[in-house]
Amino acid sequence: MRRVAGYAAALSMALYLVVKLVWVAAALLGHGPDDFGTADWVVLNFVTVVMAATGVALGLALAQHWGRRLPAAPVIFFSWVGAGFLVPMLPYALISGILGAFGGERGDGGGSDAAPRWETVFITIGFAGMAVGLAVALPIYLRERWPRAFLGRVGDGRARPSPVVTVAMAVAAGLGLLWSYRALGGTLGLDPAHRDQWDLNGRLLNANSGLWALLGAWGTWALTHGRPARLRVWIAMTPAYAASGSLFAWSCWKLPMVIFQPGGFVAAEYTPFAVVQHVLGIVVGLTLVVAVLRSVPTAPGDSE
Repeated sequence: MRRVAGYAAALSMALYLVVKLVWVAAALLGHGPDDFGTADWVVLNFVTVVMAATGVALGLALAQHWGRRLPAAPVIFFSWVGAGFLVPMLPYALISGILGAFGGERGDGGGSDAAPRWETVFITIGFAGMAVGLAVALPIYLRERWPRAFLGRVGDGRARPSPVVTVAMAVAAGLGLLWSYRALGGTLGLDPAHRDQWDLNGRLLNANSGLWALLGAWGTWALTHGRPARLRVWIAMTPAYAASGSLFAWSCWKLPMVIFQPGGFVAAEYTPFAVVQHVLGIVVGLTLVVAVLRSVPTAPGDSE
């Protein structure tokens, strides 16, 4: 299962990589979109080219035996970021797809020229295939390489509470409640001039982000406080790992978008509010994953 899912993830992301390379080449030849400057479009897509190539390499590492011999730090970091970007989006994609199938409003954000169908298909397969592939292959890989991290119960003496982590969990819960409030129609922090962007799609995204932020705060609390003592470790670690990666990865992506506004991008929130929100997401995501890693017991036999 790990090999099949890893290869599927790599192949899916390779399709996305092809589209991005075509877009960069087309822009350099003078065929970029009208609402983007050539430099902005090339830089933005070059970043996603690097990200997609890293995703392909990650999928192969999860599938092949040499992936077990890679240093722990880069494997954990890139798998954490990749899973954070895509795996928590699966519930949103499922619900959004169901609503679209029944004719619900999905809020595609407008856009001038429709992309060729093959590009849309490749991008969709790229995201969905990579997300599902990571959701299957990554837990198996981590469980095989560091088995002690997933065994036992949270009350088995591994709890390591600290004031910094407690603050981070509180902030994560606060962000989760804020996004959940917006999903229900709240307008706190939204710029009235851009509230028209807050369609059904925007609310679904906020509901999804809010759910994962709350799950991440809960999972980290369970690991660091050892309660409820009989809870299986993997049940707490899974949402904490995925949600912390989601907070970090998406905030790292959105923060430059808010600050530099490529292609005339405008956030629905007030700019200072959006900046603070994404900076908090980055810091909290890092803090939570460190707490998760510190909760893992070590032993001489574990793979480094």
